[in-house]
Amino acid sequence: MATYTYNSKVFFFVFVLLWASCEGVIKLPGNMTVPAIFAFGDSIVDQGNNNAMKTLVKCNFMPYGKDFEGGVSTGRFCNGKTPPDLIAEELGIAELIPAYLDPNLKPADLKKGVSFASGGCGYDPQTPKLVSVISLSDQLELFKEYIGKLKGVVGEEETHTILTNSIHLLVAGSDDLANTYFTFGVSNLYNLSSYSDLMVSSASSFIQEIYKLGARRIAVFGTPPIGCLPSQRTLAGGGARTCSQKYNQAAQLVNSKFSSQCDSLTKKLPQSRVVYVDIYNPLLDLIQSPQNYGFDVADKGCCGTGNIEVVILCNKYSGTCANDKKYVFWDSYHPTEAVSSESKCDNTPKH
Repeated sequence: MATYTYNSKVFFFVFVLLWASCEGVIKLPGNMTVPAIFAFGDSIVDQGNNNAMKTLVKCNFMPYGKDFEGGVSTGRFCNGKTPPDLIAEELGIAELIPAYLDPNLKPADLKKGVSFASGGCGYDPQTPKLVSVISLSDQLELFKEYIGKLKGVVGEEETHTILTNSIHLLVAGSDDLANTYFTFGVSNLYNLSSYSDLMVSSASSFIQEIYKLGARRIAVFGTPPIGCLPSQRTLAGGGARTCSQKYNQAAQLVNSKFSSQCDSLTKKLPQSRVVYVDIYNPLLDLIQSPQNYGFDVADKGCCGTGNIEVVILCNKYSGTCANDKKYVFWDSYHPTEAVSSESKCDNTPKH
């Protein structure tokens, strides 16, 4: 696994921010600048790109966004801010990172970064097709379009500087495993080893493509313990809704391959830092011992019953929990803003 040395130190802080953050924790070396945040992948970093699409995988309606500034449902799959927002805010880049397809996006916004991510996307090309969302290959084309627009705003030289010094987040894999592989029956066509190879190969190809376009600092988020997501407990955890060990073992296999591939790409791509960010273990610990981190509920989401409600099933008629800051999950699939922004910065359990 990559060592967090001087040039890749920022990616360690990405990890700290998401799962062990507190105000002021991020302090970059004096000569390191991060002008922008870019995000690719799925719903964890989708800032609203699905809003205008003909898909069921969208959330630009209440109660999504109920804790967002002004209580606005922006299309973020959360009750408030998402990882790109929080990272950008902590690094002093911007308060929010917009969706690239936001109709209100202004030329001046381009300099701080955007998200190309689409809820329901995955590394397997079939995953976004199943729910009619933006594939990684289409996100790559949007990135190319964005670069052309940025050059028109700041010129060729500054565009190069922005791309090479910014953080590029790649977050996907959950939908490949939980939906495409286990739910839609692709497991009948591939064994898990072959399917995980397909996922890693797709991720590797995508990373090399954004590298060609100028990306140098790339953070690849591992797959979380999908068997412990509330919806997957309901679907695969039996009557007691326990974590599905089969699903979690699949995530662990994929993550081991992602970690090795990130190391390989850093060696292969000159002047790059492709860093694997372990999400699985910190989130699993938080789920297993929520009270140690200031949370009360980890097996249900805040929306509705918390067992299955996600996207269109989590709506204005569902109702929500009394205090979402005590919940690990907002709906049955996505974490609350509190998990991303309010975990204890020393990672020491609180009793």
